[in-house]
Amino acid sequence: MKLYVYVLEAKGLPVKESYAKLRVGKVKSKTRVLKNTSEPVWNEEFAFRINHVDEELIISVNHHDDDSVFHHHGSGHLLGRVRVPVWTVCAEENQTLQPTWFSLQSPKTGKFKNRDCGKILITLSVHGQGQEISSEESEGPHVPTQDLPRKIPEGKQLMKAIANRFEKLFNKNEESSKDDSLSELSSIPSDYEDCLDESPPVSSFEEAMETMQSKNDEVEMPENLPGGILVDKTYVVPPQDLNRFLFAPNSQFNREMAELQGTTGLQEGNWTFKSGDNNITYLTRIVTYTKAATKLIKSTKATEEQSYSKADGKNFAVLVSVSTPDVPYGSTFKIELLYKILPGPESNSGEESSRLIISYRVNFLQSTLMKGMIEGGAKQGLKESFDQFTNKLSQKFNVLETTDLNKDQMMNLQTEHMSDWELAREYFCNFTVVSALLMVVYTLVHILVTAPSEIKGLEMNGFDLPDSIGEVITCGILVISLERVYYLVLHFLHARSQRGDDHGVKAQGDGWSLTIALVEGVNLAWLDSTGHPDPYVIFTCNGKTRTSSVKLQTHNPQWNEILELDAMEEPPSVLEVEVFDFDGPFVKADSLGRAEINLIKHTSTELADMWVPLEGKLAQSSQSKLHLRIFLENNKGVETIKEYLTKKEKEVGKKLNLRSPHRNSTFQKLFQLPQEEFLISDFSCSLRRKMLLQGRLFLSARTVGFHSNLFGHKTTFFFLWEDIEDIEVLPPTLASFGSPSLVMILQKGHGLEARHGAKSQDEQGRLRFYFQSFVSFKDASRVHLCFPLKGRLWACGEQER
Repeated sequence: MKLYVYVLEAKGLPVKESYAKLRVGKVKSKTRVLKNTSEPVWNEEFAFRINHVDEELIISVNHHDDDSVFHHHGSGHLLGRVRVPVWTVCAEENQTLQPTWFSLQSPKTGKFKNRDCGKILITLSVHGQGQEISSEESEGPHVPTQDLPRKIPEGKQLMKAIANRFEKLFNKNEESSKDDSLSELSSIPSDYEDCLDESPPVSSFEEAMETMQSKNDEVEMPENLPGGILVDKTYVVPPQDLNRFLFAPNSQFNREMAELQGTTGLQEGNWTFKSGDNNITYLTRIVTYTKAATKLIKSTKATEEQSYSKADGKNFAVLVSVSTPDVPYGSTFKIELLYKILPGPESNSGEESSRLIISYRVNFLQSTLMKGMIEGGAKQGLKESFDQFTNKLSQKFNVLETTDLNKDQMMNLQTEHMSDWELAREYFCNFTVVSALLMVVYTLVHILVTAPSEIKGLEMNGFDLPDSIGEVITCGILVISLERVYYLVLHFLHARSQRGDDHGVKAQGDGWSLTIALVEGVNLAWLDSTGHPDPYVIFTCNGKTRTSSVKLQTHNPQWNEILELDAMEEPPSVLEVEVFDFDGPFVKADSLGRAEINLIKHTSTELADMWVPLEGKLAQSSQSKLHLRIFLENNKGVETIKEYLTKKEKEVGKKLNLRSPHRNSTFQKLFQLPQEEFLISDFSCSLRRKMLLQGRLFLSARTVGFHSNLFGHKTTFFFLWEDIEDIEVLPPTLASFGSPSLVMILQKGHGLEARHGAKSQDEQGRLRFYFQSFVSFKDASRVHLCFPLKGRLWACGEQER
């Protein structure tokens, strides 16, 4: 049985910003906030499940106060409330209470005490098959003998209300109004306080997921939070099972994580439905616990508000807002986490997989001078916590790595390309070609049906001139149309000659092989407002290029082409992508947008299927994107790495040893680098900013990284060798304690993720990193690492052995 409540409007309210809260038993809901009116019109409908006719509907009208500290939870100053027992609705004809004005009973405490708080107009209806209530039951409240959901109010007020109700039912007083009788009911005291925020439970987690699926199928998946990505892994488990494993009530995994991290007092509230903005219903619960003490912060209580923003059976998004008011400056910020569970690719065994992405941000509730310190500490703490989270989750489900993905399946594209005749038919079916063809046919027919004219004026045999201005205009239009058709045919032939011979060509050689599947493009820009672009794409990596075919007259091209770059000796770090508009073989093509894909900062799972936004004024205004699938493979394994080190040894003149697998793995986890990245050398040094920060500098084939752990405060960053524009060696000074300093200057706009480690930024916008060592350098027993930079070799590191 369900109770349907229609909240229509209110009048005579003492404030101009208000909303209504409704409660039946422990189930709550509320209307939207209406501002700048003392007579709000809501016109909103709510439904509540009813188990007993003695249950009571409580409607509280509240003042929306922007300055209230409880505003986030939907509370405010109580204006007044109305109470309507369900049995009074069942007594009405067709169990429906027509629209009725109820006087708001003013609160006994607060700023609106003993004031006229206005009236509210509502209509109620009870529906449900097999739940019809007899007239005997509807004449009074039914009081169960056990398991009372609440205390039944007793006393003169209740008896008076029931007497008025019987008087109305038996027509003893026809002048009695619904407003008066039910207003008496509204004065019955309640044991519930309006500020109590209990968690109304749902019948089951599975049923709640089905309800969410039916209500928000059209809700879009939210974007990742701007703070950064904490987890991005693919697990061999269906999405719905992973969602249930992480967020179902009394999850054993959450208990094990709490025990692992030293968390105590874990209490998970029940999942409940709430109405948000734009009448969107979402599922939420409250989780409280006490976090274990750290080196810098004592144990503190934390409260999580977890809310489903999307749950359609395959895609799930849960926003978690974490409050820790007891930590220093805890009242000024909240940590927000976004869990996204997406369907992943099938494994080689055909099992379903789920991609779990967890992003975060620090939401500052008020400004503070400690913002930088709070962000740094939050990032460090979250990283450590979710490292434990991923390790624990990996023990429960297998992680789907790139080697487990079926590459052939990921590369399975719709390769049914149109034939030249089909392309020609589609390309030439336009007004210019059709009109020119009609004019040619019309002219030929005219010539055939018209007798030869006499020679006039300056004409001579075989040389016929127009005899009127109309003939001159007609000839001119015909010539221009034929010229336009000629250029279209020429453009088509040139474009087809650039059909992308690189498509399907296998890579040559041994080493690092890069395979790119160019799937499609969307919203590509165009330079000519009257026409459409003829786009093609050029990929460049380590000096090697591949070109796609030209797609004619389209903003949303479908390429479905596979391009393989020849094997490279050095591991690639950046893939450059640029889209051009084809204008002919002898005309310089105009760029429609470009992008640089960092092959190190993206995981193999991300590279396996990604949308790349294009940069450039035209591309950004059009929101142009390319759909790519990228696979980087080392087809010779460790031999490729040894050959690379041998090449560097010849440049350096010193022996370079391959680090152990364990040290390589530690290095990769420390900087969150892909498995193909290998460590070459590391040594102790200091990072100089406002003060010296002692740590270690790590040098790999493609990156320069720095890590420091000073009393639990960690500083970690890396940038690419390709980002470096220049390197300077500063002589020893008193400020550097008699040690030389190494200054790495990055190119403008590069290495922005590592800017927190830079000492300064010069007038050209380039980041400058200062490194120095307290160890005295000697000519003997030194290890040099050199790399080519603009045709020169630079020594970038030395270590005392």
